[in-house]
Amino acid sequence: MPEIVRYYTGEEAKLPNVETWRCRDPKALHHTLDNLDKLVVKLVDGSGGYGMLVGPTASKKEIEAFRAQLKAQPDRYIAQPTLPLSTVPTQCDDGMSPRHVDFRPFVLTGANGVTIVPGGLTRVALRKGSLVVNSSQGGGTKDSFVLSGDDATAVEH
Repeated sequence: MPEIVRYYTGEEAKLPNVETWRCRDPKALHHTLDNLDKLVVKLVDGSGGYGMLVGPTASKKEIEAFRAQLKAQPDRYIAQPTLPLSTVPTQCDDGMSPRHVDFRPFVLTGANGVTIVPGGLTRVALRKGSLVVNSSQGGGTKDSFVLSGDDATAVEH
């Protein structure tokens, strides 16, 4: 993303990006292969949590199978550090339990400039211990609350 911002605007990105290793680069591939048990590795053209490896939660067998795929077609993959997602109380079949979440804010741009929408999409991993919050991989959504002054507004998705 920083390269895209630089290319189109001639400026540096204002927000940092998650460190990303493009496995098509031999140094990045070497780093990724040496650290598969610590990284999240994803298809560059993937979506919805398909075709990815979450190293810290993967078995040795899964890591070795993924290693073979990565060596065969390194240009298809990127790697990133495993981020420590926050948890929130979530009502599950067996009662309340912590589940990992991520929050996606919405920023709109148009003729009147840039607008940051109050609220966003909170995605939740519904499987215990999972870091994958994609709905296609068993994730769900939660209400997001935005506090403004003394008001509390629920933004539901």
